[in-house]
Amino acid sequence: MSFDTIRIDVKRHVALVTVDRPPANLLSPELQAELTRAFDAFTDRADVRAVILTGAGNVFCGGLDIRRRVEEVPAPGDRWAQRRSWRECTYAIMECRKPVVAAINGPALGAGLALAASCDILVAASTAEIGLPEINLGLLGGARRAMRLFGHSRLRRLSLTGQRIGAAELYRLGIVEACLPAEELLPFCRAICEDIAAKSPRAIGLAKLTLNTIENMGLRDGYRFEQDMTEELSGHPEAREAMRAFVEKRAPDFGEPDT
Repeated sequence: MSFDTIRIDVKRHVALVTVDRPPANLLSPELQAELTRAFDAFTDRADVRAVILTGAGNVFCGGLDIRRRVEEVPAPGDRWAQRRSWRECTYAIMECRKPVVAAINGPALGAGLALAASCDILVAASTAEIGLPEINLGLLGGARRAMRLFGHSRLRRLSLTGQRIGAAELYRLGIVEACLPAEELLPFCRAICEDIAAKSPRAIGLAKLTLNTIENMGLRDGYRFEQDMTEELSGHPEAREAMRAFVEKRAPDFGEPDT
């Protein structure tokens, strides 16, 4: 599987996905399609148990390619197809059965914020910042994804003013797990992913599915769904191995995946 706008490197069950569309890693139909294809494939790849998503250079993702949008003359239906492609790209990340850690190495703006918000765990370099600048460009979008991260007032300020929030403030607000020097970002994210990769792949897959599902449920229905998934998991051989390992005070052995 070859790509033109992303790079993928898999080591010790962790896939590092780097958006590589210089100079600002702006979204394009090609990039959206490649991200969708890659994350759909990760769900089926036994050698991948967790994923890191980051950007090349000093930018995570600068958002939409506005120059391209201004200059192109779309055929009837093109804009609708592009919007659908973008929605499916974010859903591919959210619905991937492998947990995804966003290593936000620089600005994540507009669609770039939505890309980060589609991940499961967020970590930022000290140079990172996020924002929704669409209002300054005569556009809308990104607020629903950002709603997963921010409360009522801050979200509306972001959407209505185009304000940017730096990494230190994101950490203070509890939006990111850490605010780190740039050189420490990927090692920190890899440590999280390797911790995840050491656990039962079946349990991790069901846990992410459960978290995604109960996010939009009420308390009673959400807890019932989580109990149902726990019951389903408990009969799996990996669950029995995890429980035996706990009782025997040893590390569980879930086997090595195919490479």
